Amino acid sequence: MGDPLGVLLFLFGLGFLATNLILLTDYLRYRRRRRDALLVWPAPRARTAVALSTAIAAGLGGLLFYKLVILRWPAAHVFGESMMFAYYGYLLPLSWRVQRGFYQDGIWLDRGFARYQQVTGITWHDDPTPTLVVVSGHAKRAGRLTVPAEHYAEARRLLRDRIAAHQLHFQPPLLDLGGHDEREDV
Repeated sequence: MGDPLGVLLFLFGLGFLATNLILLTDYLRYRRRRRDALLVWPAPRARTAVALSTAIAAGLGGLLFYKLVILRWPAAHVFGESMMFAYYGYLLPLSWRVQRGFYQDGIWLDRGFARYQQVTGITWHDDPTPTLVVVSGHAKRAGRLTVPAEHYAEARRLLRDRIAAHQLHFQPPLLDLGGHDEREDV
């Protein structure tokens, strides 16, 4: 079996590699889509998340320097630490640049993008701030979009406009007597 800690770090590295690829793909999709933004705002993040991410990246950077330069380990032996360093030092802060909100072809939720054609239902929750809950896809996955209070009215108007333009179309209610207007679902 060899070194169990080395195996564990390698497995962590594989997990962080997958996460890094997802974050990088999301960021590249955002770069292509950002010129089509209709109503967007910065992703919410806690101040402690920024400080913690920076501290972890600095610690991992020091560890990588020590293992590669001082101990002269081969690069293959620090795969796990390098993937974690890439995540905390670069890709996580890069993902915070992705602006959430409404785009020409869909909604960028707190955890990913949903095209208007895939949205099968929406509802609003007024937790401390307005939150749009979006159900999308055949698997009926739900996503959330925390909407700043100053954008709430504009977000509702945008949704109504998308419904009127037939970009958003919800599944009919169980008992549809013909008097249902989807714009009222917003």
